[in-house]
Amino acid sequence: MRLKYPDTIRIIRVPCTGKVDVLHILHAFEKGADGVYVVGCLEGECRFENGNLRARRRVEQAKTILDAIGIGGERVKMFNLSSGEGTRFAEYAREMTEKIQELGPNPIKSAKQRQAA
Repeated sequence: MRLKYPDTIRIIRVPCTGKVDVLHILHAFEKGADGVYVVGCLEGECRFENGNLRARRRVEQAKTILDAIGIGGERVKMFNLSSGEGTRFAEYAREMTEKIQELGPNPIKSAKQRQAA
């Protein structure tokens, strides 16, 4: 079965979501991403013990920072799935894409475009 999700999604694989740092998330926005979502294994089922719990805390920290600097914390979200839930992955991709389209482009990207003009 071929999953259908928006072609605007860029997947970056990591061995465990526990390796995703707040700086990685913020760097994505600095480079022009309009939104970021982290998909990890189900809570309590992390092969690396509590990597997905660390990732959830880091996503929450990134939300706080994005709200504080005016980008908006709703542009970043964490989802938990098992490896067999590909259809839900595609649903989450569509959900995030719709949310980001409602919010509009990343304010950093817009500011950089205005400066270049």
